[in-house]
Amino acid sequence: MTSTLAIEATGLVKSFGKTRAVDGVDLAVQRGAVYGVLGPNGAGKTTTIRMLATLLRPDAGSAQVLGHDVVSEAHAVRGLVSLTGQLASVDDDLTGRENLILLGRLLGYPSKQARARADELLAAFGLEEAAGRLVKNFSGGMRRRLDLAASIVVTPQLMFLDEPTTGLDPRSRNQVWDIVRALAGLGTTVLLCTQYLDEADQLADRIAVIDRGKVIAEGTPSSLKASVGGGALRVRLLDPLQRDEAARLLGRALDSEPHLEADPAALTVRIDDPARAADAVAALSGAGLGLAGFSLAQPSLDEVFLALTGHPAEDDDTQEEAA
Repeated sequence: MTSTLAIEATGLVKSFGKTRAVDGVDLAVQRGAVYGVLGPNGAGKTTTIRMLATLLRPDAGSAQVLGHDVVSEAHAVRGLVSLTGQLASVDDDLTGRENLILLGRLLGYPSKQARARADELLAAFGLEEAAGRLVKNFSGGMRRRLDLAASIVVTPQLMFLDEPTTGLDPRSRNQVWDIVRALAGLGTTVLLCTQYLDEADQLADRIAVIDRGKVIAEGTPSSLKASVGGGALRVRLLDPLQRDEAARLLGRALDSEPHLEADPAALTVRIDDPARAADAVAALSGAGLGLAGFSLAQPSLDEVFLALTGHPAEDDDTQEEAA
């Protein structure tokens, strides 16, 4: 079994003073997979990545990355992986092309090959037009794409991505997602740490949900959703002023507290038995509340996280950040 795993971690522990940032994490990541580690800020994600990438020594437990122990064979691990953190690691005072050429030379490419590899990556990441511009003048999305390009000057067998889309606009996020999919398609294993539930849902083959330094659930996105049970009934009203009345009726009909969405005419309510949805919608119509539409959906990963942890994913648990 071990030969099929890119990462095999057992009981990883890391403390900073009295703060235990990682508290017995187990992970098993198949080669060639995109594996998501999902949790709020401070949950222990970054500390876990830093141990697996040999930047921190575990206090307890063990881990093998691509068949090499992260403590006794750290040098071998570093030669096979890349790490892209939350902040871009490229040089602001060099151009995009100069950054990639410099990294190519540092990684052993002869000058001509380093230039060719830089041009290849600039084209692949849609940065050809900006290649001669100083990085300090790049947009956030361009910097992130250049940072990812820098991570694969020599294509790694395993890439650690620590919240790669933090602070990016939706278009740039989608571009980064496309790049991650392309890397996985070429056979690179990706360990993706994120606090964005939709990102994990979009990209990951399997997900470990981590909270307060512990893995509290693991599985495919669909299996995690199924573990919560039931689904959600989403209703959109013709008149937003009737939403409070609709929430009262739905809560009574389904024995569940409705969630008021950002859309002032919409609300969502958890439902254990999909067969009850028809009765709930009929109750709204019988009370004279006009419906613009309704739908029955599987639970979102947001709902899964709330069910597992008792708090939303955006809650800021600062134990790791303080450490």
